[in-house]
Amino acid sequence: MNYINREHPEYVARKATWKKYKDLYAGGEQLRESAQEYLVQRSKEPAEIYAERLSRVFYENYIGSIVDWYAATLLRREPVLTYDGSNEAAKRFFNAISENCDLKGTTLTDFFRRRFVEALVCGKSYIVVDFPRAGEHALTRAEEDHLGRSRAYLVEYSPEEVINWSYDQNGYLEWVVLRASSLRQEKVTDIDWVKETHWVYYDRENFKVFRRIESGAGLRIDGSGSSNPIELIDEGRHGMAFQQRVPVFELKISEGLWLMNKAALVQLEHFNKSNALAWALTMGLFAMPVIYSDRSFNQIVGESYYIQLGKEDKFGWTEPEGKVYQIAAENLVKLKEEIYRVCYLMAQAGGGGLQGAGQSGLSKLRDFSVTQEVLRAYGDAVKDSMKQVLRAIGAARQDDLTVDVSGLDEFDIGDFSTELDDAKKLLEMGIESETLKKFLFKNLSFKYLCDARQEVKSKIAAEIDASFARTAPRPKR
Repeated sequence: MNYINREHPEYVARKATWKKYKDLYAGGEQLRESAQEYLVQRSKEPAEIYAERLSRVFYENYIGSIVDWYAATLLRREPVLTYDGSNEAAKRFFNAISENCDLKGTTLTDFFRRRFVEALVCGKSYIVVDFPRAGEHALTRAEEDHLGRSRAYLVEYSPEEVINWSYDQNGYLEWVVLRASSLRQEKVTDIDWVKETHWVYYDRENFKVFRRIESGAGLRIDGSGSSNPIELIDEGRHGMAFQQRVPVFELKISEGLWLMNKAALVQLEHFNKSNALAWALTMGLFAMPVIYSDRSFNQIVGESYYIQLGKEDKFGWTEPEGKVYQIAAENLVKLKEEIYRVCYLMAQAGGGGLQGAGQSGLSKLRDFSVTQEVLRAYGDAVKDSMKQVLRAIGAARQDDLTVDVSGLDEFDIGDFSTELDDAKKLLEMGIESETLKKFLFKNLSFKYLCDARQEVKSKIAAEIDASFARTAPRPKR
């Protein structure tokens, strides 16, 4: 069964890049532990000097903050789910999944926020739709609901865990292999850790689950341990076999909007130069003595010592002039600005300092308008992925309900009064369109109640629809 562990050539080519990008995003101790992979050793630099530089390494994490800013700003207001259909039980199910989409208490918004962050860092992320397994066979839909087999839930996977795949001519997955590992102990008194690796294979109809257990492998001091062969532990038809589709969905960002890929090299250049400057400044604090003499000099120089010089001898201390330090500091500022520029956040590059003060209000508005357009593009990608997942769940459950996702297109929560005035002026124009009025009322209500539960939003939408249905003119006989 070793074929299940085969890796796609594209996966092999990119897995080192994904690790580097995740280190740059996380920063802190995660990057410090791998600092020798990123801190460049100078030509002929002594090993002990390089080791000391590694021990003093630090990282100014701009790209991590930028990614988190985009995720927080895009999903500041929760997306709104709307339904087209009369299946009230299905509506209650989707209201429930919006509050707990992974059976772990994670809301749909928080789940897709994590997937969006992963996509900004790695270029893509994956979502698996699964259904609980039950031993009993359900004869009716009511029995299926009672057994919990219709309670779909989402599972997140990173690109590092999707190791092999195949697409058809239309760009749809034909099959995919997922791999995940974890360390565990059967009991708290156990000495050895157990590494358990799972492979999950999906095609258009079936799934297979494989497992390998490694006991104490690489964890004991003597390096001993045992590794069991890969074994098949489960198989069957998955929940989307009726649709003839693989239950794995991809949230992918285009190359131009893949922030980490655009900024990683600049961030690494900033990392190396900032550490080089810090090291030079630190060494400059320890001045080196200089002896001007024709005689051999073998005296010890220190705070508690003195030296004896001849009549014509001279003594001094070396100190750098600082010109190269100034050039390096200016270059670090330019690199920082470049990181923000390639991430479409030039307005934030100045950090509130004097650089931003010289920029006109119109120029700042134009810079932020570019950022808003990028945010809207991200919003479209997240909404499309969310709609694909929810509609596939509805089709698998045969709910006869169309789910739509709106929102993620307004990013300033302080302008609600302006939107309210604009809507009032639009209604005062006297446009005879019930659809327009319903859309305005729903849109404004959802924005004002952006933090309310999806169940409340759905109820408000139903009440708005009902109010317009009561006032609608009856057709003449």
